[in-house]
Amino acid sequence: MKKIINTSNAPAALGPYSQAVEANGTLYVSGQVPMNSSTGKIVEGGITEQTEQVMQNIQAILNEAGYDFSNVVKSTCLLSDMANFQRMNEVYGKYYPENQPARAAFAVKELPLGVLIEIESIAVK
Repeated sequence: MKKIINTSNAPAALGPYSQAVEANGTLYVSGQVPMNSSTGKIVEGGITEQTEQVMQNIQAILNEAGYDFSNVVKSTCLLSDMANFQRMNEVYGKYYPENQPARAAFAVKELPLGVLIEIESIAVK
């Protein structure tokens, strides 16, 4: 059985999808962009500020579902430019000081709303 996860502490879905879906002890977190849920706006600044906001959004969804970053087993990072990889990695790494999840990182042609980064995650209890 699947359970839809929604929290007002992360941006509402921008289309026909859920913030996250839990099924059989696995949480699938939809790609998060650097939107502040309080203002509904993309955070100002560069890749560092945007990655921080994305990670905060993921944390809010994980917490709503009763998970935390230690439960994350896989992340996919989509970047608008691989030149931002190192700075994204520095922020991302603060959230996974040990037992890091598997990860893929790709540069893509475009991301929604012109953002610099989007990250999706899978967590398991």
